[in-house]
Amino acid sequence: MKTILCIGAGYVGGPTMAMIARKCPEYRVVVVDIDAERIRAWQSDRLPIYEPGLQDLVKATLNKNLFFSMDIAKGIEEADIIFVSVNTPTKTFGQGAGRAADLQYWEKTARQIKAHAKTDKIVVEKSTLPVRTAEAMERILQSGNPTVHFEVLSNPEFLAEGTAVKDLENADRVLIGGHDTETGRKAVKALADVYEHWIPRERILMTSVWSSELSKLAANAVLAQRISSINSLSAICESTEADITEVARAIGMDARIGSRFLNASVGFGGSCFKKDILNLVYLCQHYGLNEVAAYWEQVVTMNQYQEDRFVQRMIAAMFNTVAGKRIAVFGFAFKADTGDTRESPAIRVCHSLIEERAAVVITDPKALNNARKDMADCGDKIVYEEDPYRAAEGAHALAIMTDWAEYKALDYRRLYASMSKPAFIFDGRNCLNHRDLFEIGFNVYPIGKKPLSHL
Repeated sequence: MKTILCIGAGYVGGPTMAMIARKCPEYRVVVVDIDAERIRAWQSDRLPIYEPGLQDLVKATLNKNLFFSMDIAKGIEEADIIFVSVNTPTKTFGQGAGRAADLQYWEKTARQIKAHAKTDKIVVEKSTLPVRTAEAMERILQSGNPTVHFEVLSNPEFLAEGTAVKDLENADRVLIGGHDTETGRKAVKALADVYEHWIPRERILMTSVWSSELSKLAANAVLAQRISSINSLSAICESTEADITEVARAIGMDARIGSRFLNASVGFGGSCFKKDILNLVYLCQHYGLNEVAAYWEQVVTMNQYQEDRFVQRMIAAMFNTVAGKRIAVFGFAFKADTGDTRESPAIRVCHSLIEERAAVVITDPKALNNARKDMADCGDKIVYEEDPYRAAEGAHALAIMTDWAEYKALDYRRLYASMSKPAFIFDGRNCLNHRDLFEIGFNVYPIGKKPLSHL
């Protein structure tokens, strides 16, 4: 039985290995991490991350051919294929701070692999990494004239949080980058054989390592660009009383453009978009492509502008002050169906509201614990409430930050009755029925649309 190891039990490593274990029963799949609490959570009924369908997927193979462990050295020694799925955040210090990827965890992992490998290994980059990082890993692994041969492949993930299980089971494409050498082609085939258990062969794309690495950054940059583009148009829609939904529908029906990622909102979040764009910006600057760097950096700038504009609109609508007013923030996760709050627009919005001395109450069905961590610097200035009805009691406004299905099904007459008047709703996801809310009595402020106001 061949063994697949994944170093890193996070949002990518855990679900990906659970799917491989389910689809490839003849492989032994091991996931290792230095975080003992995280490993225990994967072995329990309370997984460390929330994804629809993930609990059942893990349960189907846990302790059969899927194992979670902290014994990294043993895992490396026994593995045939090693996936590296460690955190690569944006640097907060030194050269490239705020743009370049922080590769310290990645390099420590590479040195661990070198130290404990006793047989030839296929090492697979699963983390999102700068272009030509594989070359650096090869230099580390091959240093000192080792007797062990390492073949490094790039296999970036293209998962969307909230739909990760579906994305893994029915992937648009699987990208494998390898070297055009005899050992490189053999390694690519070995990895492709794993995916071919459930992914049609025509969806498995073989490229060079460098093209594969850049493709991940490029995909996230282009997707984020579409969001920033429609959000920039939402601003002009509000100024001209055009309707962003109608505009998005009109341009989305153009076959050259398509309708995906054209929903105006308070902004994009998540672990990848901002990080990968800034990584691309740094890469362009490194190669002297300053105009290209400025182009992509504007995507991030526009996203921050949209978050700030959302708060500015709230203040202007509520008589130019929110000081002392209770604002119920509905949703803190960066998107529905995940508990992940990394780079969530709610973080910047809540900090801005606190700076304006608003009384902020946060509610979210899955992300309250992460919200407490993200907003820890605000101390007792924020209240955290599981029940949205209690969060809304006495509130002057509701700010819809995550388009949870639960929020669409709430009794808004009950919410309205419990709130201070005049009552406002700022729909940062355009996910509610604005006309119905207006008829209940709310003053409704969508994104990119004319407000429905009784004032």
